[in-house]
Amino acid sequence: MTELNVGILGCGPIAQFAHFESCVKARNARLHAICDAAPDLLERMRATYEPGDAYAEYDEMLADPALDAVIIATSDAFHVPAALRALEAGKHVLCEKPIGVTVEEGEALAAAVRASGKVLQVGHMKRFDPALEAARDFVRDEMGEIIALKAWYCDSTHRYTNTDAIQPKPILSARARKPAGDPKADKRQYYMLAHGSHLVDTARFLCGEITAVTARLLERAGMWCWFVETEFANGALGHLDLTVAVRMDWHEGFQMYGENGSILAKTFNPWYFRSSEVQIFHEKDATARVPLAADGHFFRRQLEGFADTILEGAPMRGAGVADGIASIRAMTAIASSVRQGGARVALADVTGAV
Repeated sequence: MTELNVGILGCGPIAQFAHFESCVKARNARLHAICDAAPDLLERMRATYEPGDAYAEYDEMLADPALDAVIIATSDAFHVPAALRALEAGKHVLCEKPIGVTVEEGEALAAAVRASGKVLQVGHMKRFDPALEAARDFVRDEMGEIIALKAWYCDSTHRYTNTDAIQPKPILSARARKPAGDPKADKRQYYMLAHGSHLVDTARFLCGEITAVTARLLERAGMWCWFVETEFANGALGHLDLTVAVRMDWHEGFQMYGENGSILAKTFNPWYFRSSEVQIFHEKDATARVPLAADGHFFRRQLEGFADTILEGAPMRGAGVADGIASIRAMTAIASSVRQGGARVALADVTGAV
């Protein structure tokens, strides 16, 4: 096989903005099929992206013997059930983040992945930002002992003004299948799942396992601000700032200090498809290096990495199911610490939902 035959479950905005184009542009994957319960949306996307087949029923798509893998581009509540059905059908899975909303469903999914022998990758596409990859490589190969990581992810009140100017208008359907209730009603949970999952995974990608957190949350003036002190397994100090929404432009990045150098990074709104600006300081020769990182299509690069793992047996460059569970545990621990007035919470001890 030289190309991975991919089916996309869900034809909503995230598929339209990220995954359809990724399949069309990928060097080693093709858009084999799409699936959505809304017939009008399904037909519009079929006419636009010309997949091999279009299905109204997920099980019918999974029954296609030529289908190799599924991208799950649905609401969070559907992630784990859809992934389980794909694994049972013998398909590989690339699932949008977060992988789930409870520790228990994450663990159940991990067991299913092990039993299936299939690849499951979580859609933490920031791991495929080439500038962040360069930073990670420096941390792994040259930084020496890590002293501290400060990372922030601050959504902006102006984010939709920015993105509406550059994105095509999404095609929606009144017949789209939606989860019970309003997943955005609980702002604490919604913002943590939508934004905190990125912040936590970036911290783990750069600095390794988080073992415990101490978190505070301030809700004021229509803003939610989490400050999280993190304990890393390697002994480094950590501070995470998740704020929604700051009265300024999108504000995301990190500072990292180590034995043999430091890193400063600014990350942009992901829909700009622009790699982070990263300065890597090398103490040995007192120089700062800035990788160009010209290819900022993180979603296409994510799919290509996923396909390389399946087609060539390459090591997984993205987030695996264990990383997905670790994110759920970290977010659940943060929520638990906030409820306890800033108590220290070990990730190994948490259960339940974010």
